[in-house]
Amino acid sequence: MKKLSFLLILAAHPALAASGPFFSLRNTDFVVTIAFLLFVAVLLKFKVPGMLGGLLDKRAAGIRSDLEEARELREEAQSILASYERKAREVQAQADDIVVAAKRDAQAAAEQAKAELRDSIARRLKAAEDKIASAEASALKEVKDRAVTVAIAAAGEVLAKQMTAQEKAGMIDAAIAEVETRLH
Repeated sequence: MKKLSFLLILAAHPALAASGPFFSLRNTDFVVTIAFLLFVAVLLKFKVPGMLGGLLDKRAAGIRSDLEEARELREEAQSILASYERKAREVQAQADDIVVAAKRDAQAAAEQAKAELRDSIARRLKAAEDKIASAEASALKEVKDRAVTVAIAAAGEVLAKQMTAQEKAGMIDAAIAEVETRLH
């Protein structure tokens, strides 16, 4: 306390330039110095610096806890962000896989459609060739049948001109006998 008083006296040295004696109640500088010393003594008596230190420590602890909570919230937000980014990458990978699968399926469907079209064209060509072959065979049969009919008619006319009535009757009897033997 003495050291503080001594320091205050030295600090108040310009006050000595005031008129009259310094240690007088009429000297305003002395009164202010005494009032200041009493104010400091009252503050020390009621432990105001300790209370102020306690309040500052409490405030520092509150700020420290707020900073810790903010750090924890930041870490939590970063982990959530990382989780969402990981999910976004997984979803993107799944979307890419779906696109690749769809392209592959579309390519396979196109190849299958081409193969089916080739098979259909081959079947239709085969059916057309079969119809053409059938028409050729039918036309050949008709031509042969017509040729046989014409040949039989021509042979009948030639035979009719060359045969006598008695030969004709014998041939008819022979044909009837042959029909009889075949029927029985």
